[in-house]
Amino acid sequence: MKNKIKELQRRRSDMVLGGGQEKINAQHKKEKLTARERIDKLLDPDTFVELGLFAKHRCTQLGMEKKELPADGVVTGYGEIQGRTVFIYSQDFTVMGGSAGPVHQKKMAETASLAYEASAPLIGLYDSAGARLQEGSENITFARLFCQNARCSGVIPQIAAILGPSAGGSVYSPALMDFIIMVKKTSFMFITGPATIKAVTHEESNNQALGGSAVHCRKSGVADLEAEDDDDCIENIKTLLSYLPSSCFEKPPRLTSQDDPHRLCPKLEEIVPGDRKKVYDVRLVINEIVDEGSFFEIKDGYARNMVIGFARVDGQSVGVIANQPRVLGGTIDIDASDKAARFIQILDAFNIPIVTLMDTPAFLPGINQEHGGIIRHGAKMLYAYSEATVPMVTIILRKAYGGGWSAMGPKELGIDLVFAWPTAECASMGPEGAAEVIWAKEIQSAPDPKAAREKFIKEYDKNFANPYLAAALRVIDDVIYPAETRRKIIQALRMLEKKQRPSSPRKHGIMPV
Repeated sequence: MKNKIKELQRRRSDMVLGGGQEKINAQHKKEKLTARERIDKLLDPDTFVELGLFAKHRCTQLGMEKKELPADGVVTGYGEIQGRTVFIYSQDFTVMGGSAGPVHQKKMAETASLAYEASAPLIGLYDSAGARLQEGSENITFARLFCQNARCSGVIPQIAAILGPSAGGSVYSPALMDFIIMVKKTSFMFITGPATIKAVTHEESNNQALGGSAVHCRKSGVADLEAEDDDDCIENIKTLLSYLPSSCFEKPPRLTSQDDPHRLCPKLEEIVPGDRKKVYDVRLVINEIVDEGSFFEIKDGYARNMVIGFARVDGQSVGVIANQPRVLGGTIDIDASDKAARFIQILDAFNIPIVTLMDTPAFLPGINQEHGGIIRHGAKMLYAYSEATVPMVTIILRKAYGGGWSAMGPKELGIDLVFAWPTAECASMGPEGAAEVIWAKEIQSAPDPKAAREKFIKEYDKNFANPYLAAALRVIDDVIYPAETRRKIIQALRMLEKKQRPSSPRKHGIMPV
């Protein structure tokens, strides 16, 4: 028995070194942690249970029969984060560049399957040069993992961290997950690399310019968060998980709030100007309303005219969706529509209440927007709100015009409660545009068209650009003092705490994508 135990010890010690100390040193030189170091920092101490340590490739060609690849280049298993069970796979770049063969991919897919069965979050740490070409035609099984990612979607939270390269077909696994975190300078994602693009299209590029964190966090919108380094990425994963339940069958963790639920927010009257032409930063409004220091913004560099993120009110996890008047005047464009619609679906899937802050003049006009499909993309927001069954509260801060009103959580889309500030302007169109349409002939024939236009703008403003007609028609539930916004949201969410999901006879709806 002692000899057998010694053999096990020797085998384990060989495996946990991955590609060896020289390659571990090379990984550190790039300011990257190893696969196992990442797991150790992410999970609670002494909770990791590894599965598949002795997995081995089956390739007997191109010299592969002589290669020992510890754990076949990916560390898989489960453990705990803040006492909650999670499943994890972490690609090991020190082992043949983290390249993925059939056994490597099978380990990842089996981890996802176990996470689904255990109703626990799945975390993927990606650091791989791509498919292992030496394994040839057998190495086309990425689809097994894709299928598991799709199966887990909306059932358990899935978080992907890109901590190095992620190229080729393998990028579709993180793309199928709920959140993607990338690391500055060391991570990149693309389907075809710079060399291939140059050969086919003659375009010059490099890894970072083609698929680095700046590209995917600001231009493409593929990634959700940008981390400074591996350690920062790990902290982002932990923070993100703290707002999410372990599965769709649970509610998110609720913390004991140190912030008074009855606290008034008088600063809101200073933050938001009464003049519709003046801009402000809606994030200042969010931070006033939610529990102190709890706002965690998602996709902050992408489609900045729409702000989304997690927060807590009275210790309860909520999702916030808000127009950003500082960018494009708070108009809604194609990218902002996609950004908000996907976030709404994530919140609804994981039983997280939705708080919407509305201040938008409408959808962004323009030929590029129309040709780009703003009708289809904007409809995603309408669909997502209409389909959502979690508690939903909307606050109209200022502008609520036309299609923008329809898209940003109005009562007619199934929102439970809609409140408006006295500065709210609820109308089909802004006063300036409405005056030009309604009184076009009167303005043109007036001795002083400019003065006439101003007169009719004021008339429309007085009669329609206020919340009281909307309140009279029961389009909104109440006109509230800005200072009591936090209190109203907390009262609403307490009242809606036992809101039930209605049963549906259909298999699923079809979102306009």
